Amino acid sequence: MSDPQTEAPAPPAAAASAGTPAARRSRAPLLLLIAVLLTAALAAVFWLDARERIAATQQELARRLRDIETNASEARSVARQAQDGLRDAQVKIGQLESRLAESQSQQLALDALYQELSRNRDEWQLAEIEQVLAIAQQQLQLSGNVRAALLALQLAESRLARADRPQFLPVRRALARDIERLKALPAVDIAGMSMRLDGLVAEVDAMPLAFEERVERPGAGPGAATDAAPAAERGFWSRLGSDVWSELRQLVVVRQVNNPEPPLLPPSQAYFLRENLRLRLLNARLSLLIRDEAGYREDLRTAQAWIRRYFDPRAKRTVDALGQLKQLSASTLSFEMPTISESLEAVRGFKSRRERTPK
Repeated sequence: MSDPQTEAPAPPAAAASAGTPAARRSRAPLLLLIAVLLTAALAAVFWLDARERIAATQQELARRLRDIETNASEARSVARQAQDGLRDAQVKIGQLESRLAESQSQQLALDALYQELSRNRDEWQLAEIEQVLAIAQQQLQLSGNVRAALLALQLAESRLARADRPQFLPVRRALARDIERLKALPAVDIAGMSMRLDGLVAEVDAMPLAFEERVERPGAGPGAATDAAPAAERGFWSRLGSDVWSELRQLVVVRQVNNPEPPLLPPSQAYFLRENLRLRLLNARLSLLIRDEAGYREDLRTAQAWIRRYFDPRAKRTVDALGQLKQLSASTLSFEMPTISESLEAVRGFKSRRERTPK
């Protein structure tokens, strides 16, 4: 048999302690359900939040994609425009290069043409100067015309000075030396003296001979105008007597001759006298042009002697002719005539060097 004390009921504390695990076991599902619900709620909240974020991200991504597409299209448009501009620029650059090449070829052609024209102009100028100097040299050799030669040299030097080319300096120095030599010569106007001799040759026929009579017609004297009115008032016989007496007075002329040997030349010899005098003056002119001073002075001396001997010394033309011959005889021609061969040689040498130079 059992102990009654042992079978007695447990105290309440023991009963309470004995019931706690059961209560815990009954609340565990509830707590688990609450936890599950909380977890589900949190998961739903997180899911909703994540969905919203994903939606926002998708919208942002779509917007950015649209912006990217817009920028890409703009970039493609800009790139297309840039390519078009590049092609246009390349075309223009090609055109500019072709124009540049054309302009360079034209520039080269113009330079060659300018060089050719400059060379031809120099050759023409030198040829013209050579011709002028050759004519001046002929003037010096044939007629001794120093003034014409000096003018020719000065003209050539002025043309070269206007050209202002350094290569012309040797020619200009030669011209300057020849100009100084011509300026140092005594001043002899050969051309003027030759013209004066030509004038004397033309005056030979007008100079009166020593015994050449000047027959004056009646009524041609200085008192004819004053005697015309009284003669008209006189009668016929009076006028006839006056005319007969005038004719008789002219039959015999008495004149005093101081020269012991009067040159009584017949009319046939007067022509030859004038022609011989003209030839003497022409010979003097020729001697003047060739610088033959001895022949020049001899011809002038003979011409003066003939004029004094055979022509009327009281006539004005005779006096003027003798005065001019005296002045012409006083001029001197005895100096050495220079040449301008240095200038000619300088020009010709310069031309020959240019012709040997390859173009």
